[in-house]
Amino acid sequence: MSTVWIIDDDKSIRWVLEKALAQANITTRVFEQAEPALNQLKREHPDAIISDIRMPGMDGLTLLREAKEAHPQLPVIIMTAHSDLDSAVSSYQQGAFEYLPKPFDVDEAVALIQRAVAHFAELNAQQPETSEQQDNTEIIGEAPAMQEVFRAIGRLSQSNITVLINGESGTGKELVAHALHKHSPRSAEPFIALNMAAIPKDLMESELFGHEKGSFTGAGGQRRGRFEQANGGTLFLDEIGDMPADTQTRLLRVLADGEFYRVGGTTPVKVDVRIIAATHQDLENLVKDGRFREDLFHRLNVIRVHLPRLADRREDIPKLLAHFLKRAADELDVEGKILKPETEEYLTSLDWPGNVRQLENICRWITVMASGREVLISDLPPELLEQEGSSVSGGNWEQALRYWADQQLSAGVVGLLDTAVPAFERIMIETALKHTAGRRRDAANLLGWGRNTLTRKIKELNMDFGNHAEHEHDEESEES
Repeated sequence: MSTVWIIDDDKSIRWVLEKALAQANITTRVFEQAEPALNQLKREHPDAIISDIRMPGMDGLTLLREAKEAHPQLPVIIMTAHSDLDSAVSSYQQGAFEYLPKPFDVDEAVALIQRAVAHFAELNAQQPETSEQQDNTEIIGEAPAMQEVFRAIGRLSQSNITVLINGESGTGKELVAHALHKHSPRSAEPFIALNMAAIPKDLMESELFGHEKGSFTGAGGQRRGRFEQANGGTLFLDEIGDMPADTQTRLLRVLADGEFYRVGGTTPVKVDVRIIAATHQDLENLVKDGRFREDLFHRLNVIRVHLPRLADRREDIPKLLAHFLKRAADELDVEGKILKPETEEYLTSLDWPGNVRQLENICRWITVMASGREVLISDLPPELLEQEGSSVSGGNWEQALRYWADQQLSAGVVGLLDTAVPAFERIMIETALKHTAGRRRDAANLLGWGRNTLTRKIKELNMDFGNHAEHEHDEESEES
Protein backbone atom coordinates (compact mmCIF):
# COMPACT_ATOMS: atom_id res chain seq x y z
CA MET A 1 0.00 0.00 0.00
CA SER A 2 1.30 3.49 -0.89
CA THR A 3 2.19 5.99 1.81
CA VAL A 4 1.72 9.74 1.47
CA TRP A 5 2.85 12.40 3.92
CA ILE A 6 0.59 15.42 4.48
CA ILE A 7 2.29 18.56 5.82
CA ASP A 8 0.05 21.51 6.70
CA ASP A 9 -0.49 23.64 9.80
CA ASP A 10 -4.24 23.74 8.98
CA LYS A 11 -5.88 20.90 10.89
CA SER A 12 -8.96 20.86 8.64
CA ILE A 13 -6.82 20.38 5.49
CA ARG A 14 -4.93 17.52 7.12
CA TRP A 15 -8.17 15.87 8.21
CA VAL A 16 -9.88 16.17 4.80
CA LEU A 17 -6.89 14.79 2.89
CA GLU A 18 -6.30 12.01 5.41
CA LYS A 19 -9.91 10.80 5.17
CA ALA A 20 -10.06 11.11 1.40
CA LEU A 21 -6.78 9.23 0.87
CA ALA A 22 -7.85 6.52 3.31
CA GLN A 23 -10.91 5.91 1.13
CA ALA A 24 -8.51 5.59 -1.82
CA ASN A 25 -6.54 2.92 0.09
CA ILE A 26 -3.54 5.18 0.59
CA THR A 27 -1.79 5.20 3.96
CA THR A 28 -1.09 8.67 5.31
CA ARG A 29 1.11 10.32 7.90
CA VAL A 30 0.40 13.90 8.94
CA PHE A 31 2.74 16.66 10.13
CA GLU A 32 1.88 20.14 11.37
CA GLN A 33 5.31 21.51 10.45
CA ALA A 34 8.01 20.83 7.87
CA GLU A 35 11.00 20.24 10.19
CA PRO A 36 9.70 16.99 11.80
CA ALA A 37 8.80 15.64 8.35
CA LEU A 38 12.26 16.46 7.02
CA ASN A 39 13.89 14.73 10.00
CA GLN A 40 11.68 11.69 9.52
CA LEU A 41 12.66 11.65 5.85
CA LYS A 42 16.18 10.69 6.93
CA ARG A 43 14.81 7.43 8.33
CA GLU A 44 11.95 6.47 6.00
CA HIS A 45 10.71 7.37 2.53
CA PRO A 46 7.04 7.93 1.57
CA ASP A 47 5.75 7.48 -1.97
CA ALA A 48 4.76 11.15 -2.18
CA ILE A 49 4.57 14.32 -0.10
CA ILE A 50 1.88 16.98 -0.25
CA SER A 51 2.87 20.16 1.59
CA ASP A 52 1.60 23.66 2.19
CA ILE A 53 3.92 26.59 1.35
CA ARG A 54 3.25 28.92 4.28
CA MET A 55 3.69 27.29 7.69
CA PRO A 56 5.29 28.25 11.00
CA GLY A 57 9.04 27.62 10.91
CA MET A 58 10.31 26.06 7.69
CA ASP A 59 8.17 26.89 4.64
CA GLY A 60 7.07 24.45 1.96
CA LEU A 61 9.54 25.61 -0.67
CA THR A 62 12.47 25.05 1.70
CA LEU A 63 11.13 21.60 2.50
CA LEU A 64 10.75 20.92 -1.23
CA ARG A 65 14.31 22.02 -1.95
CA GLU A 66 15.86 19.93 0.80
CA ALA A 67 13.71 16.90 0.10
CA LYS A 68 14.64 16.98 -3.59
CA GLU A 69 18.33 17.31 -2.74
CA ALA A 70 18.18 14.14 -0.68
CA HIS A 71 15.66 12.24 -2.84
CA PRO A 72 15.49 13.60 -6.41
CA GLN A 73 12.81 11.12 -7.49
CA LEU A 74 10.42 11.78 -4.59
CA PRO A 75 7.24 13.51 -5.87
CA VAL A 76 6.35 16.59 -3.85
CA ILE A 77 3.05 18.42 -4.40
CA ILE A 78 2.95 22.02 -3.21
CA MET A 79 -0.31 23.55 -1.89
CA THR A 80 -0.96 27.23 -1.26
CA ALA A 81 -3.84 29.58 -0.58
CA HIS A 82 -1.68 32.45 -1.84
CA SER A 83 -1.72 31.70 -5.56
CA ASP A 84 0.68 33.74 -7.65
CA LEU A 85 3.03 33.26 -10.56
CA ASP A 86 6.25 33.40 -8.55
CA SER A 87 5.06 30.63 -6.21
CA ALA A 88 4.09 28.44 -9.15
CA VAL A 89 7.35 29.02 -11.00
CA SER A 90 9.46 28.54 -7.86
CA SER A 91 7.65 25.30 -7.07
CA TYR A 92 8.27 23.82 -10.50
CA GLN A 93 11.84 25.07 -10.76
CA GLN A 94 12.72 23.39 -7.50
CA GLY A 95 11.30 20.09 -8.68
CA ALA A 96 7.67 20.05 -7.52
CA PHE A 97 5.56 17.34 -9.10
CA GLU A 98 2.55 19.65 -9.18
CA TYR A 99 1.28 22.96 -7.79
CA LEU A 100 -2.17 22.84 -6.14
CA PRO A 101 -3.87 26.18 -5.31
CA LYS A 102 -6.36 26.27 -2.43
CA PRO A 103 -9.28 25.86 -2.22
CA PHE A 104 -9.14 22.64 -4.22
CA ASP A 105 -11.58 19.93 -5.17
CA VAL A 106 -10.86 16.94 -2.91
CA ASP A 107 -11.47 14.38 -5.66
CA GLU A 108 -9.06 16.22 -7.97
CA ALA A 109 -6.47 16.37 -5.19
CA VAL A 110 -6.75 12.63 -4.58
CA ALA A 111 -6.44 11.92 -8.30
CA LEU A 112 -3.35 14.13 -8.45
CA ILE A 113 -1.75 12.33 -5.50
CA GLN A 114 -2.53 8.95 -7.07
CA ARG A 115 -0.89 10.14 -10.27
CA ALA A 116 2.16 11.29 -8.33
CA VAL A 117 2.49 7.93 -6.64
CA ALA A 118 1.88 5.88 -9.77
CA HIS A 119 3.51 7.83 -12.56
CA PHE A 120 6.27 9.91 -11.03
CA ALA A 121 9.39 10.21 -13.14
CA GLU A 122 12.65 11.84 -12.23
CA LEU A 123 12.41 15.64 -12.22
CA ASN A 124 15.13 18.24 -12.63
CA ALA A 125 17.28 18.86 -9.58
CA GLN A 126 16.33 21.89 -7.53
CA GLN A 127 17.47 25.31 -8.67
CA PRO A 128 17.77 28.16 -6.22
CA GLU A 129 15.30 30.97 -6.62
CA THR A 130 17.00 33.95 -8.21
CA SER A 131 16.44 37.57 -7.33
CA GLU A 132 14.98 38.09 -10.80
CA GLN A 133 12.31 35.50 -10.10
CA GLN A 134 11.36 37.39 -6.96
CA ASP A 135 10.56 40.53 -8.94
CA ASN A 136 6.91 41.46 -9.03
CA THR A 137 5.11 40.17 -12.09
CA GLU A 138 2.41 42.05 -13.94
CA ILE A 139 0.42 38.87 -14.46
CA ILE A 140 -2.28 39.08 -11.80
CA GLY A 141 -4.62 36.18 -11.33
CA GLU A 142 -6.02 33.97 -8.60
CA ALA A 143 -8.86 32.60 -10.72
CA PRO A 144 -8.62 28.87 -11.52
CA ALA A 145 -8.17 29.58 -15.23
CA MET A 146 -5.15 31.78 -14.48
CA GLN A 147 -3.72 29.16 -12.17
CA GLU A 148 -3.60 26.84 -15.17
CA VAL A 149 -1.56 29.49 -17.01
CA PHE A 150 0.83 29.80 -14.05
CA ARG A 151 1.23 26.03 -13.96
CA ALA A 152 2.08 25.97 -17.65
CA ILE A 153 4.73 28.68 -17.20
CA GLY A 154 6.18 26.71 -14.32
CA ARG A 155 6.27 23.44 -16.22
CA LEU A 156 8.00 25.13 -19.14
CA SER A 157 10.53 27.02 -17.02
CA GLN A 158 13.42 24.66 -17.90
CA SER A 159 12.47 24.25 -21.55
CA ASN A 160 13.26 25.84 -24.90
CA ILE A 161 10.20 24.27 -26.51
CA THR A 162 7.96 26.18 -28.95
CA VAL A 163 4.75 27.54 -27.37
CA LEU A 164 1.48 28.71 -28.94
CA ILE A 165 -0.62 31.11 -26.85
CA ASN A 166 -4.35 31.33 -27.58
CA GLY A 167 -6.60 34.08 -26.27
CA GLU A 168 -8.83 36.97 -27.25
CA SER A 169 -7.30 40.36 -27.98
CA GLY A 170 -6.34 42.15 -24.79
CA THR A 171 -6.02 39.08 -22.56
CA GLY A 172 -2.29 39.59 -21.98
CA LYS A 173 -0.65 37.18 -24.41
CA GLU A 174 2.56 39.22 -24.62
CA LEU A 175 2.84 39.30 -20.80
CA VAL A 176 2.69 35.51 -20.76
CA ALA A 177 5.31 35.35 -23.52
CA HIS A 178 7.55 37.66 -21.44
CA ALA A 179 7.04 35.41 -18.41
CA LEU A 180 7.88 32.29 -20.41
CA HIS A 181 11.12 33.96 -21.53
CA LYS A 182 11.96 35.39 -18.12
CA HIS A 183 11.60 31.99 -16.45
CA SER A 184 13.55 30.08 -19.10
CA PRO A 185 17.20 29.14 -19.67
CA ARG A 186 17.31 32.01 -22.21
CA SER A 187 16.32 34.73 -19.72
CA ALA A 188 19.68 36.54 -20.03
CA GLU A 189 19.32 36.75 -23.82
CA PRO A 190 17.08 39.10 -25.91
CA PHE A 191 13.29 38.96 -25.98
CA ILE A 192 12.06 40.37 -29.30
CA ALA A 193 8.38 40.87 -30.10
CA LEU A 194 6.73 41.42 -33.47
CA ASN A 195 3.01 41.85 -34.15
CA MET A 196 2.15 40.32 -37.52
CA ALA A 197 -1.07 42.33 -37.79
CA ALA A 198 0.81 45.63 -37.45
CA ILE A 199 3.34 45.04 -40.26
CA PRO A 200 2.50 45.75 -43.95
CA LYS A 201 2.71 42.51 -45.91
CA ASP A 202 5.38 43.81 -48.29
CA LEU A 203 7.66 44.68 -45.34
CA MET A 204 7.07 41.58 -43.22
CA GLU A 205 9.93 39.48 -44.61
CA SER A 206 12.34 42.38 -44.18
CA GLU A 207 11.17 42.82 -40.58
CA LEU A 208 11.67 39.15 -39.82
CA PHE A 209 14.80 38.33 -41.79
CA GLY A 210 16.44 41.71 -42.48
CA HIS A 211 17.69 42.93 -45.85
CA GLU A 212 20.83 43.74 -47.76
CA LYS A 213 21.69 47.20 -49.07
CA GLY A 214 19.77 48.01 -52.25
CA SER A 215 17.60 44.89 -52.09
CA PHE A 216 14.49 47.04 -52.62
CA THR A 217 13.56 50.71 -52.93
CA GLY A 218 14.45 52.46 -49.69
CA ALA A 219 16.86 49.76 -48.48
CA GLY A 220 19.77 52.14 -47.90
CA GLY A 221 21.93 49.72 -45.92
CA GLN A 222 22.11 46.26 -44.46
CA ARG A 223 19.55 45.67 -41.73
CA ARG A 224 19.32 42.87 -39.19
CA GLY A 225 15.85 41.39 -38.90
CA ARG A 226 14.04 40.24 -35.76
CA PHE A 227 15.42 36.72 -36.02
CA GLU A 228 19.01 38.00 -35.83
CA GLN A 229 18.11 40.42 -33.04
CA ALA A 230 16.63 37.52 -31.04
CA ASN A 231 19.57 35.14 -31.63
CA GLY A 232 20.15 33.11 -28.48
CA GLY A 233 16.89 34.35 -26.98
CA THR A 234 13.17 34.36 -27.72
CA LEU A 235 11.18 35.70 -30.67
CA PHE A 236 7.54 36.40 -29.89
CA LEU A 237 5.33 36.42 -33.00
CA ASP A 238 1.98 37.94 -32.05
CA GLU A 239 -1.13 37.42 -34.22
CA ILE A 240 0.62 34.68 -36.18
CA GLY A 241 -2.65 33.97 -38.01
CA ASP A 242 -2.18 37.20 -39.99
CA MET A 243 1.13 36.07 -41.51
CA PRO A 244 1.01 35.93 -45.34
CA ALA A 245 1.42 32.57 -47.09
CA ASP A 246 4.86 33.37 -48.55
CA THR A 247 6.20 34.39 -45.16
CA GLN A 248 4.71 31.25 -43.60
CA THR A 249 6.81 29.18 -46.01
CA ARG A 250 10.00 31.05 -45.12
CA LEU A 251 9.26 30.78 -41.41
CA LEU A 252 8.76 27.03 -41.72
CA ARG A 253 12.19 26.70 -43.35
CA VAL A 254 13.84 28.68 -40.54
CA LEU A 255 12.18 26.49 -37.91
CA ALA A 256 13.33 23.37 -39.75
CA ASP A 257 16.88 24.42 -40.68
CA GLY A 258 17.79 27.15 -38.19
CA GLU A 259 18.98 29.42 -40.99
CA PHE A 260 17.64 31.91 -43.51
CA TYR A 261 18.68 34.50 -46.11
CA ARG A 262 18.19 38.20 -45.68
CA VAL A 263 16.01 39.82 -48.34
CA GLY A 264 18.32 40.28 -51.32
CA GLY A 265 21.05 38.23 -49.65
CA THR A 266 23.00 35.19 -50.86
CA THR A 267 24.75 34.17 -47.64
CA PRO A 268 22.81 32.01 -45.16
CA VAL A 269 22.45 33.35 -41.61
CA LYS A 270 22.30 30.77 -38.81
CA VAL A 271 20.31 31.55 -35.65
CA ASP A 272 19.30 29.83 -32.42
CA VAL A 273 15.91 31.26 -31.53
CA ARG A 274 13.03 30.02 -29.42
CA ILE A 275 9.65 30.80 -30.98
CA ILE A 276 6.61 31.78 -28.93
CA ALA A 277 3.60 32.50 -31.14
CA ALA A 278 0.20 33.91 -30.23
CA THR A 279 -3.16 34.37 -31.90
CA HIS A 280 -6.75 35.26 -31.14
CA GLN A 281 -7.87 33.29 -34.19
CA ASP A 282 -8.78 29.62 -34.54
CA LEU A 283 -5.73 28.32 -36.41
CA GLU A 284 -7.35 24.93 -37.01
CA ASN A 285 -10.11 26.63 -38.99
CA LEU A 286 -7.55 28.74 -40.87
CA VAL A 287 -5.78 25.49 -41.81
CA LYS A 288 -9.07 23.97 -43.02
CA ASP A 289 -9.74 27.08 -45.09
CA GLY A 290 -6.28 26.93 -46.62
CA ARG A 291 -5.20 30.23 -45.10
CA PHE A 292 -2.54 28.78 -42.80
CA ARG A 293 -0.03 26.05 -43.58
CA GLU A 294 -0.81 22.83 -41.77
CA ASP A 295 2.86 21.87 -41.40
CA LEU A 296 3.66 25.26 -39.88
CA PHE A 297 0.69 24.92 -37.53
CA HIS A 298 2.04 21.62 -36.23
CA ARG A 299 5.51 23.16 -35.82
CA LEU A 300 4.07 25.95 -33.68
CA ASN A 301 1.45 23.94 -31.82
CA VAL A 302 3.88 21.93 -29.70
CA ILE A 303 2.63 23.28 -26.36
CA ARG A 304 -0.52 25.38 -26.20
CA VAL A 305 -1.39 27.83 -23.43
CA HIS A 306 -4.92 29.25 -23.35
CA LEU A 307 -5.61 32.66 -21.79
CA PRO A 308 -9.15 33.15 -20.44
CA ARG A 309 -11.36 36.16 -21.14
CA LEU A 310 -11.52 38.72 -18.35
CA ALA A 311 -15.24 37.96 -18.00
CA ASP A 312 -14.28 34.35 -17.18
CA ARG A 313 -12.12 35.41 -14.23
CA ARG A 314 -14.11 38.21 -12.61
CA GLU A 315 -12.60 37.49 -9.20
CA ASP A 316 -9.35 39.00 -10.51
CA ILE A 317 -10.92 42.31 -11.57
CA PRO A 318 -10.64 44.14 -8.19
CA LYS A 319 -6.90 43.40 -7.97
CA LEU A 320 -6.38 44.38 -11.59
CA LEU A 321 -8.24 47.64 -11.00
CA ALA A 322 -6.07 48.48 -8.00
CA HIS A 323 -2.91 47.59 -9.92
CA PHE A 324 -3.72 49.64 -13.01
CA LEU A 325 -5.00 52.65 -11.04
CA LYS A 326 -1.75 52.74 -9.07
CA ARG A 327 0.34 52.38 -12.20
CA ALA A 328 -1.59 55.13 -13.99
CA ALA A 329 -1.12 57.46 -11.01
CA ASP A 330 2.61 56.69 -10.93
CA GLU A 331 2.98 57.26 -14.68
CA LEU A 332 1.12 60.57 -14.58
CA ASP A 333 2.63 61.62 -11.23
CA VAL A 334 -0.77 62.36 -9.71
CA GLU A 335 -2.67 61.22 -6.63
CA GLY A 336 -4.15 57.76 -7.06
CA LYS A 337 -7.89 57.30 -7.40
CA ILE A 338 -9.91 55.15 -5.02
CA LEU A 339 -12.99 53.26 -6.22
CA LYS A 340 -16.08 53.39 -4.04
CA PRO A 341 -17.24 49.84 -3.17
CA GLU A 342 -20.30 50.15 -5.38
CA THR A 343 -18.14 51.40 -8.27
CA GLU A 344 -15.77 48.43 -7.96
CA GLU A 345 -18.76 46.11 -7.77
CA TYR A 346 -20.26 47.67 -10.89
CA LEU A 347 -17.00 47.42 -12.85
CA THR A 348 -16.61 43.79 -11.79
CA SER A 349 -20.05 42.99 -13.20
CA LEU A 350 -19.33 44.30 -16.73
CA ASP A 351 -18.52 42.11 -19.73
CA TRP A 352 -15.16 43.75 -20.71
CA PRO A 353 -15.09 42.73 -24.39
CA GLY A 354 -11.62 44.32 -24.68
CA ASN A 355 -10.40 42.21 -21.74
CA VAL A 356 -7.45 43.34 -19.58
CA ARG A 357 -6.28 45.94 -22.11
CA GLN A 358 -9.68 47.66 -21.97
CA LEU A 359 -9.61 47.57 -18.17
CA GLU A 360 -6.14 49.16 -18.14
CA ASN A 361 -7.25 51.93 -20.52
CA ILE A 362 -10.33 52.64 -18.39
CA CYS A 363 -8.10 53.01 -15.32
CA ARG A 364 -6.02 55.61 -17.18
CA TRP A 365 -9.24 57.42 -18.18
CA ILE A 366 -10.48 57.42 -14.58
CA THR A 367 -7.12 58.72 -13.32
CA VAL A 368 -7.28 61.67 -15.72
CA MET A 369 -11.00 62.41 -15.93
CA ALA A 370 -12.65 61.54 -12.59
CA SER A 371 -13.21 64.79 -10.67
CA GLY A 372 -12.73 63.59 -7.10
CA ARG A 373 -10.32 61.17 -5.48
CA GLU A 374 -13.15 58.75 -4.67
CA VAL A 375 -14.65 57.43 -7.91
CA LEU A 376 -18.44 57.15 -8.10
CA ILE A 377 -20.34 55.12 -10.67
CA SER A 378 -21.44 58.38 -12.26
CA ASP A 379 -17.75 59.28 -12.78
CA LEU A 380 -17.23 56.37 -15.16
CA PRO A 381 -16.98 56.92 -18.93
CA PRO A 382 -20.32 56.94 -20.81
CA GLU A 383 -19.58 53.75 -22.74
CA LEU A 384 -19.42 51.81 -19.46
CA LEU A 385 -22.60 53.34 -18.08
CA GLU A 386 -24.40 52.25 -21.25
CA GLN A 387 -23.59 48.65 -20.30
CA GLU A 388 -25.78 48.76 -17.22
CA GLY A 389 -28.38 46.56 -18.88
CA SER A 390 -25.87 43.79 -19.41
CA SER A 391 -24.72 44.06 -15.83
CA VAL A 392 -28.17 43.06 -14.58
CA SER A 393 -27.60 39.54 -15.93
CA GLY A 394 -26.54 37.04 -13.31
CA GLY A 395 -28.90 38.42 -10.63
CA ASN A 396 -27.09 41.74 -10.17
CA TRP A 397 -30.31 43.77 -9.86
CA GLU A 398 -29.16 45.44 -6.65
CA GLN A 399 -26.19 46.98 -8.44
CA ALA A 400 -28.45 48.21 -11.25
CA LEU A 401 -30.80 49.75 -8.65
CA ARG A 402 -27.86 51.39 -6.90
CA TYR A 403 -26.71 52.84 -10.20
CA TRP A 404 -30.21 54.18 -10.95
CA ALA A 405 -30.49 55.79 -7.51
CA ASP A 406 -27.05 57.35 -7.86
CA GLN A 407 -27.96 58.82 -11.25
CA GLN A 408 -31.31 60.19 -10.00
CA LEU A 409 -29.82 61.83 -6.92
CA SER A 410 -26.95 63.27 -8.96
CA ALA A 411 -29.57 64.84 -11.22
CA GLY A 412 -31.21 66.57 -8.20
CA VAL A 413 -34.27 64.33 -7.86
CA VAL A 414 -35.91 64.40 -4.40
CA GLY A 415 -38.46 62.09 -2.84
CA LEU A 416 -36.81 59.14 -4.55
CA LEU A 417 -38.65 56.45 -2.55
CA ASP A 418 -42.01 57.91 -3.63
CA THR A 419 -41.09 56.75 -7.13
CA ALA A 420 -38.96 53.70 -6.38
CA VAL A 421 -41.15 51.82 -3.89
CA PRO A 422 -44.39 51.82 -5.97
CA ALA A 423 -42.41 50.86 -9.07
CA PHE A 424 -40.73 48.02 -7.16
CA GLU A 425 -44.03 46.73 -5.76
CA ARG A 426 -45.74 46.98 -9.17
CA ILE A 427 -42.99 44.92 -10.83
CA MET A 428 -43.08 42.27 -8.07
CA ILE A 429 -46.88 41.96 -8.25
CA GLU A 430 -46.97 41.74 -12.06
CA THR A 431 -44.23 39.10 -12.08
CA ALA A 432 -45.86 37.01 -9.36
CA LEU A 433 -49.23 37.07 -11.14
CA LYS A 434 -47.48 36.06 -14.35
CA HIS A 435 -46.06 32.99 -12.60
CA THR A 436 -49.46 32.02 -11.16
CA ALA A 437 -51.48 32.65 -14.34
CA GLY A 438 -53.34 35.48 -12.55
CA ARG A 439 -54.34 33.58 -9.40
CA ARG A 440 -54.01 36.20 -6.66
CA ARG A 441 -54.03 33.81 -3.71
CA ASP A 442 -51.06 31.92 -5.13
CA ALA A 443 -49.31 35.16 -6.10
CA ALA A 444 -49.74 36.48 -2.56
CA ASN A 445 -48.07 33.31 -1.25
CA LEU A 446 -45.14 33.84 -3.61
CA LEU A 447 -44.72 37.41 -2.37
CA GLY A 448 -45.10 36.51 1.30
CA TRP A 449 -48.30 38.55 1.68
CA GLY A 450 -51.88 37.70 2.61
CA ARG A 451 -54.40 37.79 -0.24
CA ASN A 452 -56.13 40.85 1.21
CA THR A 453 -52.80 42.73 1.31
CA LEU A 454 -52.21 41.92 -2.35
CA THR A 455 -55.72 43.09 -3.29
CA ARG A 456 -55.24 46.35 -1.36
CA LYS A 457 -51.85 46.97 -3.02
CA ILE A 458 -53.34 46.41 -6.49
CA LYS A 459 -56.00 49.02 -5.76
CA GLU A 460 -53.49 51.51 -4.27
CA LEU A 461 -51.27 51.19 -7.32
CA ASN A 462 -54.23 51.52 -9.72
CA MET A 463 -53.22 48.30 -11.43
CA ASP A 464 -55.68 47.04 -14.03
CA PHE A 465 -55.21 43.38 -14.98
CA GLY A 466 -58.31 42.73 -17.04
CA ASN A 467 -58.43 38.92 -17.17
CA HIS A 468 -56.67 38.74 -13.82
CA ALA A 469 -59.84 40.14 -12.18
CA GLU A 470 -61.80 37.24 -13.65
CA HIS A 471 -59.31 34.78 -12.11
CA GLU A 472 -59.77 36.47 -8.74
CA HIS A 473 -63.53 36.18 -9.06
CA ASP A 474 -63.15 32.49 -9.88
CA GLU A 475 -61.02 31.97 -6.76
CA GLU A 476 -63.64 33.61 -4.53
CA SER A 477 -66.37 31.49 -6.12
CA GLU A 478 -64.36 28.33 -5.46
CA GLU A 479 -63.86 29.32 -1.80
CA SER A 480 -67.59 30.05 -1.28
